Amino acid sequence: MFRNSYQNGLLSIFYSCGSRPLRLWSKNVKNGYVKRVTDEQVKSLVLELIGNNVVSTYIACPADMSESLGIKLPFLVLIVKNLKKYFTFEIQVLDDKQTRRKFTVSNASTQTRIRNFETTLPVNLNPGWNNIQFNMAEITKKAYGTNFVECTRIHIHANCRLRRVFFSDKAYPDEELPKSYKLFQRDTSAHSLNTPPDTATRSPSQDNKSEQSSSSKRSFAN
Repeated sequence: MFRNSYQNGLLSIFYSCGSRPLRLWSKNVKNGYVKRVTDEQVKSLVLELIGNNVVSTYIACPADMSESLGIKLPFLVLIVKNLKKYFTFEIQVLDDKQTRRKFTVSNASTQTRIRNFETTLPVNLNPGWNNIQFNMAEITKKAYGTNFVECTRIHIHANCRLRRVFFSDKAYPDEELPKSYKLFQRDTSAHSLNTPPDTATRSPSQDNKSEQSSSSKRSFAN
């Protein structure tokens, strides 16, 4: 999809407030729903994914299984709301051995498991909105000793509310991001592949206190 496009800075593949937020995505729903709702905290439209089984309710990009994203930017960022239910997302990457690797990130997992073609990673979400930042290049190197080439596919499963999904060429501080790419000011880092989480917090700005109070940034191998 994007392999032949110029890639630099930020590349968004989902924005909940857009006129057609799922234009690039397919949708699979069983015993649940995927729909836009108004979130009371951010006071805007977001996509809500709810399912009795996280495996069977999800959105996927690209929509066509035969296509590849072809995104070479190494950072993936998801802005998601914790609904206090099980939640999973999957990333498929291509490395310099021409091998496709899948990373499954879930709050149902308690430890990292590395297999030949798939790695499972735990994530602990704070209450409210979370910024999940995934360094695909570093995780691929740590897990398999190979070099990240591109992201080929992403699945986002129930249960969550989704605001934005984008890729970037580096980890941008909040002050360098456009307004619609951020929801909060407070910053906490989370699991990397090999190291326990550290926490760093700074005070939210006065004009954003009400919507920022329960938001956090979760970083994987940043």
